Amino acid sequence: MRAVRCVEGAPTVLDVPAPQGPGVELEVVTAGICGSDLHLMQWNLPFVAGHEFAARLRDGTLVVAEPIAPCRECDRCRLGDYNLCERGPAMVMGVGREGVMAERCVVPADALVRLPAGTVAKDASLVEPLAVGVHGVRRGGIRAGERVAVVGGGSLGQLALVAAQAVGAPVDLEARHEHQREAAARLGAGRVEGEYAVVIEAAGSQSALHRAVEVCRPGGRIVLLGTYWDGLNLPAQSIALREIDLIPSSMYARSGPSRDFDVAAAILAHRPEVGPAVITHRFPLDAAAEAFAAASDRSSGAIKVVLEP
Repeated sequence: MRAVRCVEGAPTVLDVPAPQGPGVELEVVTAGICGSDLHLMQWNLPFVAGHEFAARLRDGTLVVAEPIAPCRECDRCRLGDYNLCERGPAMVMGVGREGVMAERCVVPADALVRLPAGTVAKDASLVEPLAVGVHGVRRGGIRAGERVAVVGGGSLGQLALVAAQAVGAPVDLEARHEHQREAAARLGAGRVEGEYAVVIEAAGSQSALHRAVEVCRPGGRIVLLGTYWDGLNLPAQSIALREIDLIPSSMYARSGPSRDFDVAAAILAHRPEVGPAVITHRFPLDAAAEAFAAASDRSSGAIKVVLEP
């Protein structure tokens, strides 16, 4: 089958063996390019890339799946925090396991999420990054009526905006590029002004965190949703003097019987306008190099770029 792997630091379409092993084999419909995929290409990992996807079962049922294989047995898994499983990054598709930028993939049966009626198949790969936003909103304890700011206008920021709106919070978003601001406006966000009870930092940069501290009210909360690949120097004095809580958030998990993935799937089905606002580029699988180039160039108008095998 055709699949995207890293060859000498570049995304390359190769013929690879069909996926094998325990689990459910799926036919991939669409696969999104995450910011982490751009960074991981530099690592020359020996796996098929990618972890954001939608697929079909053999009977044609549209599904998504949590792209992780936690042990389900360690203390953290039993509490529902399987994103913190002792297996660590080795459990993540596209990192320690074969990923989803391929014609087919295999996932554990308990990772499957059947999508609500009305879900747009070509947009359904957004469930994974939206679940990241849902988890961040849950970790941040965001409540209806709390004023929320999102710093960062990439796909993670846009979907965190949607996740916060889903609990009844009014949300504003600050972004570097005009097309990102336009997408946020389409989704119902205003411009960042004044102070906020909660700030979601979705850019993963030093400057974005400093801005988040600036607009967070004393006694407020900052959810660290971005990934700090280059490390981080905290504006510790401002944080301490204003007693701002920093709340890290990673991937997605479960709260009681409810998975963050299930919540995200329901939100996306309820808001079909999210896909057209966030997905800006679509490429066939064979154009993976062009797709990664577009995803790397935010000034070109890209927010979320997807591959369609």
